[in-house]
Amino acid sequence: MTEVTLSNVVKKYGAHQAVHGIDLDIADGEFVVLVGPSGCGKSTTLRMIAGLEDITGGEISIGGRVVNDLPPRERNISMVFQNYALYPHMTVEENLGFSLKIAKRPEPEVTAAVAKAASILGLDELMERKPAELSGGQRQRVAMGRAIVRHPDVFLFDEPLSNLDAKLRTQMRVEIKKLHQKVGNTIIYVTHDQVEAMTLADRIVLMRDGNIVQVGTPLDLFNQPADTFVATFIGSPPMNLIAGEITTGDTITLDGGLSIQVPSSARGRVRVGQKVQFGFRADNLMPVGHSVEEAGQKTQLDLTVTLTEPLGTETLLFTNMAGTEVQAKMLNPRPITPGESFEFELMLDKCHVFDAASGNAIRT
Repeated sequence: MTEVTLSNVVKKYGAHQAVHGIDLDIADGEFVVLVGPSGCGKSTTLRMIAGLEDITGGEISIGGRVVNDLPPRERNISMVFQNYALYPHMTVEENLGFSLKIAKRPEPEVTAAVAKAASILGLDELMERKPAELSGGQRQRVAMGRAIVRHPDVFLFDEPLSNLDAKLRTQMRVEIKKLHQKVGNTIIYVTHDQVEAMTLADRIVLMRDGNIVQVGTPLDLFNQPADTFVATFIGSPPMNLIAGEITTGDTITLDGGLSIQVPSSARGRVRVGQKVQFGFRADNLMPVGHSVEEAGQKTQLDLTVTLTEPLGTETLLFTNMAGTEVQAKMLNPRPITPGESFEFELMLDKCHVFDAASGNAIRT
């Protein structure tokens, strides 16, 4: 069993504190994604787990063994970098087996491990090629194969898809998901891309300014964001937020003058006069007749479309609500002329209320 545990882990670079005493438990075989904006501390955290960065304080354990003072080679981890780090003068087969040969493993063991990794990742036809003869996606598969042959307890991925184009990123996300299903090892994956985090993770760890903001399944963070930062970072498009104030126990008056009922999830948790942010996703504001038929509390709004983004089976609509530009969605779309008005349905049961001062979610 290979759990990874971080207890009050701190990292300082001189006077600058990059990671602020974070705690995290990662279960055996779990796929955990560390995500957040540049400079949030996610890559630093990964490098501390790998042993590539010394920790300033706290404790890291892998498989129940404290590894604070162990060099990377003794942690039984494999790391996949964004720049592939392949040896250009070696063939794919030689790259795959190099670490085992350096470790002086028996030749039959090296051959078997390389063959297994090649089979898992579909590299059999590429074994005699050198990195310069491979596409970006093929190179990344070789980098993953080189990690597999070592039979590590934990795989660490540091933004492995950032150098690929959009189509290849989508293909490689599938490859990495398949890899996890086949090998079952614990994977810790760093990215700044929330789409990668949502599609790959068993659990997401969202970081900001060296702190963990929220940990949970992708749907936990999407449906129950802890604060406005999570609400606007997770999900594409980001959650719509409109400033307002609680004017009665069950009414929010938005800054543009529109009154909305307090969602049931926040009722009884707000106070009159409290400044708030009212939030909802584009999926929860749709034109009547172009939405999903769902039971629940709804309110009707007459809104004018100012801009559209056709996406095939749906269209993203831009409109103005209470003086704020918001985004909505239209299912079963038809051509729309900017300036056209619709009656929209807002699913109040799926709306959110955040305290304006702290940004924290208000919910029962």
